[in-house]
Amino acid sequence: MFSSIEFNFRKRLPRRTMLRGTGVSLAIPHLSAMQSAFADPTKNQGPPKRFVAMTLGLGLHGPNLNPAEAGKEFKPSRYLKPIEDLRSSYTVISGSSHPGVGGGHKAEASILTARNVGASGGGRNSISLDQYMAKHLGGETRFPSLVLSSAGSNSPSYTDNGSMIPAQDRPSRLFDQLFVDDSPAARDQQAQRVREGRSIMDLVSDDAKRLSNSLGASDRDRMDAYFTSVRDLELRMAASEEWALRPKPKVDAKRPIDIGNGNDFVGRQRLMSDMIRLALETDSTRYIVYHLGGSGGVVPLPGVEEGYHSLSHHGLDEEKLEQLAVVETAIIAAWGDFLRSLGQTDDQGNSLLDQTSVLLTSNLGNASNHSNQNMPVLLAGGGFRHGQHLAFDTKNNYPLPNLYVSLLQDQGLPVDQFASGTSTMRGLEFKNA
Repeated sequence: MFSSIEFNFRKRLPRRTMLRGTGVSLAIPHLSAMQSAFADPTKNQGPPKRFVAMTLGLGLHGPNLNPAEAGKEFKPSRYLKPIEDLRSSYTVISGSSHPGVGGGHKAEASILTARNVGASGGGRNSISLDQYMAKHLGGETRFPSLVLSSAGSNSPSYTDNGSMIPAQDRPSRLFDQLFVDDSPAARDQQAQRVREGRSIMDLVSDDAKRLSNSLGASDRDRMDAYFTSVRDLELRMAASEEWALRPKPKVDAKRPIDIGNGNDFVGRQRLMSDMIRLALETDSTRYIVYHLGGSGGVVPLPGVEEGYHSLSHHGLDEEKLEQLAVVETAIIAAWGDFLRSLGQTDDQGNSLLDQTSVLLTSNLGNASNHSNQNMPVLLAGGGFRHGQHLAFDTKNNYPLPNLYVSLLQDQGLPVDQFASGTSTMRGLEFKNA
């Protein structure tokens, strides 16, 4: 079955080309977290850190979102009034964006990567924040990450090589994936597929070892790095085989009924948010992205008569702005209910919200003119001191990727940069600092 997989030793190839040809990527890191993927559950290791990003395709109207006052004594804006009771649990960030990123709607691809993919969207992307976390820390759960959407398969989640990860948009299928056990035969089949993948790695490893005998010292060092990546990938596969044979967690919740109306934007948001909480509560995963793309039709809310996408291109028309405010207030209210549900869920003596950083943002700071400046940003939970409005310069934006460095450090990763971010976010303090 695998006899056609071989190295061509006679042709000189660049190292990257050779690794691509074998189907193995050296970008795979050393996953020390995977060493404890099946640690003794009776030993108290403390509640884990988690991260959820909710990204909006059509932004949020800045004047209705951002308070007029900076600091801790801000008065709640129109959009923040429904979550005033959560004030101490979230931070409003204004005047920030991704340096050098443009392209209007095309910058959806840049929300979590902070890399400019150009006005056509055809530029090469890089790894997204959630996948960076999952790559280094995602090995302790059945699913290293979940990528979800309100409709369709598009997502802002990207792999190391800049490939978009398709999203799951049906809560019912997500429920099955998380909580419905496969038949014994299906489990065995899945484990066999993993074992077959490992046998491919074995063949590649044997060929590479034979090749190393004819290499100089520097090339042998490069091959050692290659072997390390192979071993790490085998650890991933071994973990996948273990999970394939394990029963899934049981929950009291019933299998959700998908909302057929594609325009029921907020209803779909609420339903998927319930699934996200269950995924976190059962520790099925710790890294989740949920992309809420823009519905083109009329959102079924009282007072809304025009399509959501049309309302986002309001041109400062007062009637459109009022209808848009109804939709966006409902989005924030649903987000607030999600935060409350996390806050009411116990996680080893803490609340799930205390252990989960929840980011709400969009690539569009002004959907009406497709501006990617002044991105809307709300951050809740996790290990941060909240209850403030960080108001940066709306004309000379603060680099939002610095927030991503803060989020990575909150997960315990010893990094000091991500994309164009070169420090933690100014004014955002850690609780334990």
